[in-house]
Amino acid sequence: MVTLALYNQNTVKSQWCPGCGDFAVIKSLKEALVSLEVHPKDLVITAGIGCSGRAFAYLNGYSFHGVHGRALPLSTGIKLANEALKVLVLGGDGDGYAIGMGHFPHAIRRNLDLTYIVMNNQTYGLTKGQVSPTSDLGYKTTTTPAGNIEGAIDPMAIAMSSGISFLARGFSGNPKHLTKLFERAIAHKGFSLVDVLSPCVTYNRVNTYDWYRDHSFYLEEEPGYDPTDRKQAWETLLHSDKIPLGVLYEGNRPTYEAQRPTSSRQPIALQSLNGIDYSEVMEEFF
Repeated sequence: MVTLALYNQNTVKSQWCPGCGDFAVIKSLKEALVSLEVHPKDLVITAGIGCSGRAFAYLNGYSFHGVHGRALPLSTGIKLANEALKVLVLGGDGDGYAIGMGHFPHAIRRNLDLTYIVMNNQTYGLTKGQVSPTSDLGYKTTTTPAGNIEGAIDPMAIAMSSGISFLARGFSGNPKHLTKLFERAIAHKGFSLVDVLSPCVTYNRVNTYDWYRDHSFYLEEEPGYDPTDRKQAWETLLHSDKIPLGVLYEGNRPTYEAQRPTSSRQPIALQSLNGIDYSEVMEEFF
């Protein structure tokens, strides 16, 4: 039986600021993993650089802290080596949507069975509050005192246009709702993204908990909203006055792993090398 105690065995002391939205992400993620009966021995957590990149240290399971922006290709290799593992990718808007953006649409279009959780605080928290790819126009920081003059990217629209099969957005101010989103994302067969609005209480004094509450709404409360309707998802994403929270889109298409040519569905990492004749290969190099 999988219990919260299994995930609370990690006693590493948190280095996040009190009130950081990322605490709710970890709490909700633990509860989702327990609800889905995912044992730590079957879980791999990868992370990049940033405040959110520290999240793996507060979970009990196998983990790999990669270099800046490279969590997705790292996770791809892990998943292809052992398809039986549940692979979670943790990152932030800086790591995932800046230096890591080159990997983002390609991981989506391949539809690997990965769950990508991005803690989006619209600022570079680790390096003391500079403009990030999701910072709004006019956002003032110590390095942009006159305000941000770069347009913010929309990772949700990029994900949709890349053919994502599961897309959701959560809010750290509502951990119960966030837990349900994580459960659905992790259970989904294919690439799933949960972009979490996770306030930075130290450096981002604009996009606060109250700001997000005033500027968002829940899709579950919208009469007739159907997350399997791709056209409706696009319309909601592009034309809503407020930020939609919940499962925006959930489709169904074959995963990359299921389609790749292979002589065996047994994970590569578990296949035996005994009895293989390497002599022909060795002769090519001698």
